[in-house]
Amino acid sequence: MSFAGRWAALPLAVLLLGCRSHPSDTIAIDFWAMGREGEVVQELLAEFERYNPGIHTRVQQIPWSAAHEKLLTAFVGDAMPDIVQVGNSWIPEFVALNAVEPLDTRMRSSATVAVADYFPGILDTNVISGHTYGVPWYVDTRLLFYRTDSLTRSGFGEPPTTWSAWIEVMSRIKASSPDNYAILLPLTEWQMPVILALQLGADLLRDDDQYGDFRSAAFRHAFTFYLDLFRRGLAPQTGEAQVANLYQDFTNGFFAMYVSGPWNIGEFERRLPESMAGKWGTAPLPGPGVGRPGVSIAGGASLALFRGGRHKDAAWKVIEYLSQPEQQLAFYRLTGDLPARRSAWRSEALAQNPSTQAFWQQLQHVRSTPKIPEWERIADKISAYAESAIRERMTPEAALGALDTDVDAILEKRRWLRRRAVSAAAHHAPDEGS
Repeated sequence: MSFAGRWAALPLAVLLLGCRSHPSDTIAIDFWAMGREGEVVQELLAEFERYNPGIHTRVQQIPWSAAHEKLLTAFVGDAMPDIVQVGNSWIPEFVALNAVEPLDTRMRSSATVAVADYFPGILDTNVISGHTYGVPWYVDTRLLFYRTDSLTRSGFGEPPTTWSAWIEVMSRIKASSPDNYAILLPLTEWQMPVILALQLGADLLRDDDQYGDFRSAAFRHAFTFYLDLFRRGLAPQTGEAQVANLYQDFTNGFFAMYVSGPWNIGEFERRLPESMAGKWGTAPLPGPGVGRPGVSIAGGASLALFRGGRHKDAAWKVIEYLSQPEQQLAFYRLTGDLPARRSAWRSEALAQNPSTQAFWQQLQHVRSTPKIPEWERIADKISAYAESAIRERMTPEAALGALDTDVDAILEKRRWLRRRAVSAAAHHAPDEGS
C-alpha cells in the first residue's frame, strides 16, 4: 500500500481502535498450562472474561515433556507467567526456588476456594513447611484396572481387598493360563514399590528427609512382596515398551490386571473392542490389612501464583473461577481429568460411573511422596534398582543398600545447607545471660 493509501486508511483504523477498551484499561494475565489441559482451559476462560471484562487471560500451552525445563528456564530469566499449572510433585522444587506465592491467606478469605472441599491427601501435596502454595486443579492417583471375567473364572466375585486375597486371585489366574500373566507392572515405573511401602507406613527418607531409608523393615517387606510377583511368574519381566499393544494384550488375556490412573478410563473405553464391554472394571488397591483400601500416591496438578507476578489479585480471580465446582465439572467433561473439589463429584456423570467411583474411594486414601525437590531423581533410582533386583543382577539386599547410598549422595547438598543454616543460627544466637 502506498503512503497515501496508508494515510487514507488511518481514520478508519483510529475509529476501530476507539471502539475497543484502551489497553491500559485491561489487565493481561499470562497463564501457562500443560498438554491437553492447555487447549481446553481456553474454552472455560472465555466465559470468565465476559464477566470480568477488565481481565484478559493469555494461555500458553506447553507440552508436558518440555514443561519442567521451560519453567526453570523462565524462572532463571525472570520470565515466569502470572499463573502456572504445576504437577503436584513439582511444588517443593518451586517453593525451594522461592518462585511461587503462599496462598493460605487468599484461600482462607475466599468465598470460592473452600479448603474443606478438597481431598485432604491431595491438598497436602501443596503444603510445604505449614504453608500452601498451590490450589488443586485436578486430581489423580493409581488403582487397579482388572478383567472382571478373569476374576469370575478364578472364583472371585469381587476384586481383592487385601494382599493375601490379591496373591490368591493372581495365582489362580496364572494357573488357569500358564503362558500369560496375572498383572502387568512396567519395570520403568517406580510407583508400585513405593505405593506398597507407603501402605506399610514407610517414610522412604529419614532424619528430616536428609538420608535414604530404603533398608527399613517396612520398605524391605514391601520390596520383597513386589519382587515375589515377578519370581512367581505373576508379572512379566518386561518394560511397558516391550508390550506390543497394552490394550490389545489386555483384550487377549496376556495380563488381567494393571495398576494405572484415571487417564486410562477414557483410553480403555476408546481402545478396547466392543467384545470387552462389561468385562473390565476398576477397584481401589488392596492393602496389607483388612478394613479399608490400601493407600496410593496423591497426584494431579495444581494452580500456583508466581511470586514476582505484577497482577496477583487478578490472577487469583482466574484461579478462583477455575476452582468453582461447576467449572471443575465442565473441565472433567472436556478432558476426563477428575475434579479436585469433592462437591463436584455429586454430578451424575461421576456418581453413577463405577469406573470413577473406584477413584473416589481411592482418593480418600492417598499419601504424598517426600516433598523435596530431589524426589524425581530419587524415584528414578528406585525403578533402576528395582529392575536390577527383578532381573537378578543384584540381590534385594544389595539393591536396597546401593539405593540408600545413591540417595544419600543426592541429598548431600540438602544436608550441607541444613548444617550451614544451623551454624548460622548458632552464630547469631544471643549469649546466655545477655
